[in-house]
Amino acid sequence: MPKMKTHRGAAKRFKKTGTGKIVRAHAYKRHILEKKSPKRKRNLRKSTIMHKTDAKRIERMIAYL
Repeated sequence: MPKMKTHRGAAKRFKKTGTGKIVRAHAYKRHILEKKSPKRKRNLRKSTIMHKTDAKRIERMIAYL
């Protein structure tokens, strides 16, 4: 069986932690920021761990990262 190709779009959006979990950025931080509170915007800066049910799909897309 040939090697799998890394999904380049996914590779730019997700990273793996040392323990193998998938890390992603928060959504809703690109525009229309005026009405969002500073606390909400501050919390959106931080990355978060992908839920395990979604992480399985992403894992296959970024197999070699």
